[in-house]
Amino acid sequence: MSAMSEAELLALLRGLDDPERLEWPLKYDRTAVGLAFGGLVRRMEKDFGVPCESEQDTQDSSEYGRVRVPAEATVCGTRIVVCVSKFGSLAEVCADNPGAFLGTEEARAEGALDATDLATVERALAELGYVSVPEELLESDYEGPSALGQVAARPTWWVRFFGTL
Repeated sequence: MSAMSEAELLALLRGLDDPERLEWPLKYDRTAVGLAFGGLVRRMEKDFGVPCESEQDTQDSSEYGRVRVPAEATVCGTRIVVCVSKFGSLAEVCADNPGAFLGTEEARAEGALDATDLATVERALAELGYVSVPEELLESDYEGPSALGQVAARPTWWVRFFGTL
């Protein structure tokens, strides 16, 4: 599947946004999401040749979990973090941590993220059925029906699909 355009990604985010269900979607299958996440962890470990830390089933959050590729396994020596949402197999790839850079483009420009490493992660996500949403888009202002004003001073799409609620 080819990468989605920004307009297609925004349409997907709006389609997944249910103001009645902030933490997980209506037909959320925790077991299936956990199995898929386990597959992602194994794939990252295989592709980078090292054990990867992970945390999953995050409480009070719309984020399901994170996989961390250790810094020593990356070309630039900066860890790669993959965040997975409980909504629609959404995923985000970050250098170091979410918010450490304005996104993967800035991380690449600053020498913290190698294009080959990023492509390895993006390919794995696509092959495993995840939709990778750029951090730059997730950090844009949230424009949806959910009441996020009490959760964040500046609601973003990241807050909606990966944040603590």
